[in-house]
Amino acid sequence: MKIIHSVIAAILVADSLLLVGCASDNIQAEWTDPEFAGHSLRGEKVLIVCEANAEAVRRICQQQLTTRLTAAGVIPVATEVGGTVSPGTPESNSNLIAAARHGGAKAVWRSTVAPDATVGKPGPTIGFGVGGYGAAGGGVRSAGMGVAVPVGPEQVQTAYGANFVLTDVTTGRVMWTSKVTTPVSSNVAGQMDNLAQSGVAAAQKAGML
Repeated sequence: MKIIHSVIAAILVADSLLLVGCASDNIQAEWTDPEFAGHSLRGEKVLIVCEANAEAVRRICQQQLTTRLTAAGVIPVATEVGGTVSPGTPESNSNLIAAARHGGAKAVWRSTVAPDATVGKPGPTIGFGVGGYGAAGGGVRSAGMGVAVPVGPEQVQTAYGANFVLTDVTTGRVMWTSKVTTPVSSNVAGQMDNLAQSGVAAAQKAGML
């Protein structure tokens, strides 16, 4: 029994290390303002906002990021607090900071999500065989050539990337920022959760959370 328990424990440790390794591999770039290093926002209110071209993607991102940051000890503040925010416009940052102040938030976690790469995969194929048969020494031999023809439309899968920016409300300065990507997949919800998990883990490692 001791041996079995030891094997199970080793497998669990290996799985944990694999998950951590995968998450760290998603980080493409990262920067921290030295003056905010170790400035943890755990237990503080943070305005959380996601921006994306597709409304469905934006809402999924917002939900997954809010869940992950809440689990990390952050108190989320709704984006709508303080009025309407217009993502992507020059005045967007000032509007977000104003909304954060109105909601008593110490920082703004802003996420911009967009396709990072798109891969087309061919649909299912039908194979056609062309062969010749002949007798040799009383046996039967065959030689043929197969041709595969695509059937149906090409399947397109997307790899998403996210730019995370954590801004201090008091000074308006960027505290920490990171670029995170996910592998190509047709599961958008899974990719948004992957981005949120990797981004939050990176912020924790940098001492922001």
